[in-house]
Parts: sequence; C-alpha cells; structure tokens
Amino acid sequence: MERRNLLRAAVLGGTTAALGGSLWRGAAYAAPAQPGPGPYGAIGSPDANGIRLPSGFTSRVIARSGQTVSGTSYSWHNAPDGGACYADGSGWIYVSNSEINPSGGASAVKFSSAGAITGAYRILSNTRQNCAGGKTPWNTWLSCEEVSLGYVYETDPFGVNAAVRRDAMGRFKHEAAAADPVRQVIYLTEDETNGRFYRFVPTTWGDLSAGTLQVMVAGSGTSGSFTWANVPDPDGSPTTTRTQVSGSKSFNGGEGCHYANDTVWFTTKGDNRVWQVNLANSTYELAYDDSLVNGTAPLTGVDNITGSSSGDLFVAEDGGNMEICLITPDDVIAVFLRIDGQSSSEITGPAFSPDGTRLYFSSQRGTSGSSSGGITYEVTGPFRS
Repeated sequence: MERRNLLRAAVLGGTTAALGGSLWRGAAYAAPAQPGPGPYGAIGSPDANGIRLPSGFTSRVIARSGQTVSGTSYSWHNAPDGGACYADGSGWIYVSNSEINPSGGASAVKFSSAGAITGAYRILSNTRQNCAGGKTPWNTWLSCEEVSLGYVYETDPFGVNAAVRRDAMGRFKHEAAAADPVRQVIYLTEDETNGRFYRFVPTTWGDLSAGTLQVMVAGSGTSGSFTWANVPDPDGSPTTTRTQVSGSKSFNGGEGCHYANDTVWFTTKGDNRVWQVNLANSTYELAYDDSLVNGTAPLTGVDNITGSSSGDLFVAEDGGNMEICLITPDDVIAVFLRIDGQSSSEITGPAFSPDGTRLYFSSQRGTSGSSSGGITYEVTGPFRS
C-alpha cells in the first residue's frame, strides 16, 4: 500500500509515461515510454448510458434527480454527492448526499442480494449543501455541510434512527470524513483555499457526542513529519478553526478522504493533488501531483476518493474529462471510466458494494448541467480483489 516511489508510471489513454524517480524528491521526468494499458485495459466506446468502460464492465442508471427511484415511490434528491455502501442482510444500501443549499440532506437506496432495488428513502433533511462525508465502523453515515460554520451530521443508513448533529466535530466548511479504527479517530477535510486537515478524537470510540478536535501541524513543503494540536475553539466563532493554531498546515481546497492500512489519503482540488499521510511514522507526502508530470497524466479536477480491496484508489473528477481514475499500489495512474456528454457536471460519491463487485457513483448535474439533472449509476464487473 505504500507509495514511496510515487507514480512510477502515468497511464494516459493507453500511453504509459515513465517517471524518473520519486515525485516528492522533485526528480526530473523521462519522456513517455511505450504504450501500455492500465490494470483493466483501455476504455471502450460509450455504452447506452454514455459511459466508456473497460471490457467486461457494464453500467446501469440507479436514480435520477426529481424522478422516482425504480420500483419505489421515492423521488431522488438533486445534486447527488458523497456516498457509501452498507451491508444489509444479504443485500446492501447505497447512501448519497445532496449538495444543495438550502435543504441538502441525504438519501438511501436499498438492494437485494441480486442487486434489485427494493426501496429508497430520506435519511437526513433540512441541512445545507451536504457535500462529501464518510462511513463509520459502526455503520452510520457522517454527512458533512460544505458551508462556512457547517456541521457534521451522523445519520442512519437504514432509516430507523433520527440524524444527530455532532457539534464536537467542529464548525467549518466540512468536506469529507474517514474513520481510523486503529487510532480510534475520524479524519476531516476542509474545503477552503487555506483549509486544514483535522482529526476528531472521540472521548469514547463509537460515540461522537464528545471529544477533541485536532489539526495537523507541519511545515510548508510537500513532505515531512507532522504532529497534531488541539483546536482551542471548535465552534469556529469568532475565530475560524483553521486560523487558531500557529503552525497548522494549509491545504488548497480539501476534498475526498479515504483510510486503509495505517494510511489516509485525501485530495486537494486547488492544486490537483492527492496527499498520503503515513500514520505509523507520522509523515506525509504526495501520492499524486499532475504539475510534476507536466499535465500529461489523465487525472484532473481531483475530488471524491475511495479504495478497493486490491489497494487501488479510485479518484473521481470534478470536471476534467469526467473520469474516474485509479492509482494502483505500484504507482500506476489510469483511466477507469469516462462519462461522455456531461462536461458541465462532476463525478461524485464513488463507493463499492460490500462484496466489491459493484461501484456506485453519480454525475451531479448530468447532461443538463443543473443540480436537478443528477444521475446515479452502478458499474458491475471483474474488479480486482
């Protein structure tokens, strides 16, 4: 899972560009090497849904904003954003945020063991611009408000328990959350040009009603060591949380966040980077930076991020070519899929079904370019395990 020699190859639509050494050491770059596919091969022609996929993969539309979800009476929300999947008996649930302001909130779709839709319902209402979020180990969904002095809401994907606002997790322009069951903390990104990277340390693991909000303290470089410092006033008023701790590290537009195997990755849209935080030794470095590959890598407009059981990272684009790209454990970056005809949208909410055979995501504004045009998809195929 470690990416010390970062992005040794960058795969661009079937062309592999070899990189001369470790990116975070500022190495020079070689000319593009010979053509070569990513782990799933080249993407094909657009299917009936306008999605270009590798051989062996298929797509279907799960829901459309403003329309009833198939087989249910529930109307899907506008501007679908961050999402996650949850096991539900022999089936599963996909949860999706709504990035509109006001109203926001989140919804869920239930699936049978065969993948048939069996229900859809609202799990959070009357919030503001719910962008990304994160799944907890105790199977709740943390829905994050991407507004100034926004909150985190803990919601029930199964639609039984009422959502609860978690004030102790701080008030700022929340984006994504990722749970670390080893250290028993939740990592949080902040969508500001001078945003910070936080962690919340609950007083009791599994209970987010009380705890300590901390911020990363580090130098200004793209690699090094870091520490954590308590944020004195998590409610962010009158002084914003990002300016309360001297020496806290600034990040340009924090977006998606994903934890696995003593590592947390998060994206920053302002500089199109994927950061890797190595928790075992308290160091951080770049996992991806397109400026260092002279704009030849396929991944632009980094946004939501998730991981598969194989260790591949799947990064959704906000704009760019409307692609989901993957970064493999051996530092290859490749296009996994592309949506045609939706250049005024962004891809959001990538999440795998519990068995790893289906990938869910949304085009937030679809073909119309409007928040009322969102489309939520499922891709099924031979994902690596």
